[in-house]
Amino acid sequence: MTRSLSARIVFASLVAALLLLAGCKPSGEQAATDAAKAAPPPLTAPAGNDDNAWKAYLGQVVGQNMTGVTDRVFPYYLPVNSKVADAGGDGSSMYDRQLENVSSVVARTVLPGNMLAFGSPDSTTMGDMIVAAFTGAKADAIKGSQVLFIGKAADSERVKAAVEAAGAHYIFVEVK
Repeated sequence: MTRSLSARIVFASLVAALLLLAGCKPSGEQAATDAAKAAPPPLTAPAGNDDNAWKAYLGQVVGQNMTGVTDRVFPYYLPVNSKVADAGGDGSSMYDRQLENVSSVVARTVLPGNMLAFGSPDSTTMGDMIVAAFTGAKADAIKGSQVLFIGKAADSERVKAAVEAAGAHYIFVEVK
């Protein structure tokens, strides 16, 4: 009888341990729910040309693509009609000034761990600016850094070619 009692105690202990372990491991449904909570929500680009809405959207996209960034993010944004010269100014446009700025940054080189992030409601114009700014850059001008382009798929390949020629890691996020 003692042996039977000992066997029952051992059996009951094993069952209790298994139940405790089963309670610690999330069920398939719970694991899927936890994964959905951890994944960032899909972002949707603003439908219009509201600069503030676009800047907020682009900031969220940058935030979701920070892997490997150990230093700073340099965001560049062009509004719609950025090629129109400013009234009362020196005759230059936002596009001209941004192109000059980015070209200067690329020519000076960018330290590893930094990110240059580009986005605009006008993907084609932004793509044109990136390609122009990176044309003629040293092969290692941005080595170890990242360039994030948030735009349309039709503009990605030409931007990628220009950016990778300067040694950067290229990241593309399609505007949806």
